[in-house]
Amino acid sequence: MSKRESISRYNIIIKKLRKYPATFEEIHHELELESEIRSYNFMVSKRTFQRDLNDIRSIYGIDIRHSRRTGKYHIESNDQSPVSARILEAFDTLTALNIVDNLSDSIMFEARKTSGSEYMYGLIHAVKNSQLVKIVYQKFTEESASIRELEPYALKEHMNRWYLMAVDRKDNRLKSFAFDRIHDLVPTNVRFSKNDDINVEEIYQDCFGIINPNGNPKEEVILSFTAHQGKYIKSLPLHHSQELIQETENEMVFKLNIVITEDFVMELLSHSNRVEVLQPDHLKDRLLWHYNKAIELYS
Repeated sequence: MSKRESISRYNIIIKKLRKYPATFEEIHHELELESEIRSYNFMVSKRTFQRDLNDIRSIYGIDIRHSRRTGKYHIESNDQSPVSARILEAFDTLTALNIVDNLSDSIMFEARKTSGSEYMYGLIHAVKNSQLVKIVYQKFTEESASIRELEPYALKEHMNRWYLMAVDRKDNRLKSFAFDRIHDLVPTNVRFSKNDDINVEEIYQDCFGIINPNGNPKEEVILSFTAHQGKYIKSLPLHHSQELIQETENEMVFKLNIVITEDFVMELLSHSNRVEVLQPDHLKDRLLWHYNKAIELYS
C-alpha cells in the first residue's frame, strides 16, 4: 500500500471521528465508500487499523481512544495544532486534484506568480537551527533587489501569503519578508544566538497581519457590520479576541482587543460601507482620512 493511500486513510478516519464517535464497523464502511469514490483501496484489518491510530497520534498529535462502554472510537481532544490542520487540508486538496482526469474545464486556478514556497524547507531549517541566511530581496516599493543578511526567528502566514520573520542585521530590527519577494536564498553555516526577548508569537498575538506592533498597546475596538457581512465575519473572525456583543436584523456588532496597525486599517477599508467603526474615535478618523483621499481622486 502506498504512502499516499495510508495518509488519505488517516484523513478519512480523522474526519469521520471529528463528526461523532464511531465503531470499527462504521469506520470500515466509511473507508469502503471512499475507496469507491477515489478509486483507492482503503480497506484494512482491525490490526492495521490499530497501527493507523498510532501513526495518527505520531503525525498529527491526535489521540483516538476506544470506549469499552459504547464500543466506539472517539478523538480524546479536538484540539489540533494549526500545522496539523494545514497538513490535512493540503493533502485533501492534493488528493482531490490527483483523482480528476481533466482539470481544465472544472477547476480554475488563479493566474499569479510563484508564492515562493520553494524556499520553505530551507527557511524552516534555518529557523530550527538558528542559522544565518542571506536573501536577494526586492520590496514592492524598490526598483531593484538587494542582499539582506538575516537572523530567522519564525515563519508566519497572513492572507494566504508566507513571511519570514527575521532580524535584519543592517539595523537589528525584527522585520517581515514576503516569500514571493525573495529572488534567491543563500543558506550559511553561520549560527547566531537568538535574543530571548524576541518571541514572535507573543509579539503578534494581539495584531492583525504582519506589521510589527513595536510595543504599541492593544485597544478595545467595536465594529458594526451589516447583517450580511456580519455573518461572514462571524464565520471567519478577524482576530482571536473577537466577540459578538450585539445582533439584530440589520447589524452585527463585534468587540476586539487588538493593536491597531496599518494592516488592520487596510482590512477594515476592504469592507467599505459594510462596516462602521463605533470606537475608538482615532480609528474612525483614520478610516475617514482614507475615504476623503479616495473621494478627492474622483472629484
